[in-house]
Amino acid sequence: MGKFFIKRILVLFPTFLGITLLTFILVKLIPGDPVEIMMGDRGLSPEAHSEAIRALGLDKPFIVQYFNYLKDILSGNFGVSFSSKTPVISDFLTLFPATIELTFFAMLFAIGVGVPLGVLAAVKSGSFFDNAVMAISLTGFSLPIFWFALIMILFFSVTLGWTPVSGRISNFYYIEPYTGFMLIDSIKAQLDDPEFSQGAFLSALHHLLLPSIVLGTIPLAIISRMTRSSMLEVLKEDYVRTAYAKGLSPRKVIFGHALKNALIPVITVIGLSVSSLLGGAVLTETIFSWPGIGKWLIDSISKRDYVVVQNGILLIACVVILTNFFVDILYGIINPKMRQLSN
Repeated sequence: MGKFFIKRILVLFPTFLGITLLTFILVKLIPGDPVEIMMGDRGLSPEAHSEAIRALGLDKPFIVQYFNYLKDILSGNFGVSFSSKTPVISDFLTLFPATIELTFFAMLFAIGVGVPLGVLAAVKSGSFFDNAVMAISLTGFSLPIFWFALIMILFFSVTLGWTPVSGRISNFYYIEPYTGFMLIDSIKAQLDDPEFSQGAFLSALHHLLLPSIVLGTIPLAIISRMTRSSMLEVLKEDYVRTAYAKGLSPRKVIFGHALKNALIPVITVIGLSVSSLLGGAVLTETIFSWPGIGKWLIDSISKRDYVVVQNGILLIACVVILTNFFVDILYGIINPKMRQLSN
């Protein structure tokens, strides 16, 4: 297990360096003068423009600029936003809990619905239910998030009036951001001031419902299909037939024996789905006016705040890398064959 862990650790460093280089190059390819973008509409004399170029280090060779950028990143300096004049890392840490909350409940919805549907589809393979689940999952995977989100808002929020259109909580409440997680902060607010914060938790949960469903639709489709495929393979194994021959109930065979082994590849898919959730959160947060890092990046693009765009993407990529790392470790713990293959 030690060698497996060390190898996974060593893979992190070249991956991180590759992402820093990629984000640095992509921002360099964006058209426009960074000094003029930073100064806005204020006119600059040629002398002041040249001085600003030297101050930012943009007059140095590309490789020197990259190493200076890498040195700043490794020291924890992710730059300062042109628009808000606050450190990028500070804005990221303030807004990231909102994205984590949305992503967590979207994944909870995807797993809670996708795994049971996949299991039932495999058990009833070839039936109408199986075909319906596969058709629905394919449809869910194919739907563009921005279109699906607008349709859900139009139907559930505008037509039926069941869910809020946007935001994290009703404007009736003012919740002090202690942790950044609205559900936790709303509970604390209700305990501290039950008279003015009564119902804050339900309001936060109500606002979280529709965005979570929209964001979790694509991972749900992937998880249900992978669970079904994996279960079909496991149900053909000899030990499953032996369990049935011993007289064990179908429920005990399916959930006690087959599902445990079938979930091994599903765990990998769940880990990989985190990156798609963070990517989907950009559109979902924008449509639902959810104040997370996705909306933050979109707003920064419209403001041409390239420091936020560059380092915000880098920070998200680091989160995805660490998530995949922990999934690899968990996969190695669950499946000893993976540890043997890496040795």
